[in-house]
Amino acid sequence: MSAFVSEIIGTMLLILLGNGVVAGVVLRQSKAENAGWVVITFGWGFAVMIGVYAAGIYGGAHLNPAVTVGLATAGSFPWADVPAYILAQFIGAFIGACLVFLHYKPHYDATDDPGGKLATFSTAPAIRNTPFNLVSEIIGTFVLVFGILSFSANTFTDGLNPLIVAFLVVSIGMSLGGPTGYAINPARDLGPRIAHAILPIKGKGTSDWGYSWIPVVGPILGGIIAALIYGILVP
Repeated sequence: MSAFVSEIIGTMLLILLGNGVVAGVVLRQSKAENAGWVVITFGWGFAVMIGVYAAGIYGGAHLNPAVTVGLATAGSFPWADVPAYILAQFIGAFIGACLVFLHYKPHYDATDDPGGKLATFSTAPAIRNTPFNLVSEIIGTFVLVFGILSFSANTFTDGLNPLIVAFLVVSIGMSLGGPTGYAINPARDLGPRIAHAILPIKGKGTSDWGYSWIPVVGPILGGIIAALIYGILVP
């Protein structure tokens, strides 16, 4: 299996399980309905772990353009491979979102809230404030990429990196996820948002394109800043 295909599969699993837990908690008449934020944060953490383990045998298992760009900025990944990785991540995210819709189709039909339906695809701010929403995504992704770079320098995490990163994502969700829903991944947000716009979802409402650039630009900036600061602190 090529690294390109492994990024598609890993990101698809990430979104299927990550957006799947949101759908289970948010959509009507699901057995997990109203299970809460803690369930969502752990669901996303485990989704990252499964995706990384699935893709890591054959490629870098980045599953996130911000991670790819961050690692390239840090000199740990070739810039020439960045476009292919990002394309694969967006393809995988789109497919994963479509599978969530297929899996929960009767529950989408039973749910009246358009915002709740969009939440199962992409993020939205709790308080819409563009500068601070952008800052929140930058900070959250900074922690993610700085953490990943730090883990790679510690031999005690050998073989356990996907599990450690999973708990990092849980920590980010619990501590920093409240303002924007912690996209911290352009593919995770934009790929499923495109799926939301295309899929025949009953009563889906708008895809909120006015906000869509923040979960793309914020994480990319956060990843680059993390790599630059890590490079200064750990030359």
